[in-house]
Amino acid sequence: MVIKVYIASSSGSTAIKKQQQDVLGFLEANKIEFEEKDIAANEENRKWMRENVPEDSRPASGNPLPPRLFNDSRYLGDYNAFFEARENNAVYAFLGLTAPPGSKVGEHLPTASP
Repeated sequence: MVIKVYIASSSGSTAIKKQQQDVLGFLEANKIEFEEKDIAANEENRKWMRENVPEDSRPASGNPLPPRLFNDSRYLGDYNAFFEARENNAVYAFLGLTAPPGSKVGEHLPTASP
């Protein structure tokens, strides 16, 4: 299983740049292996990302913006989904990975309360 993070190396948006740095920095700090896929420098990456973001996860208008995360070809979510999983100590579950022993970042996503 390979975590793929779709980013835009030449984004004009400060918010997108910060979100991308946040995701990549977290993965690096926690020694989680990932592949960085640049949609600004590679048309195939851009096309693949846009085609594989589920319809219900797309913006109302325009194209899906980075960062977007995938586990192989399974869509995981955007920055907001990643941030929420990190806040809930459920990043490994979000990524579809097993947390290392003694990890403070839990293995299970919280269950929704009724």
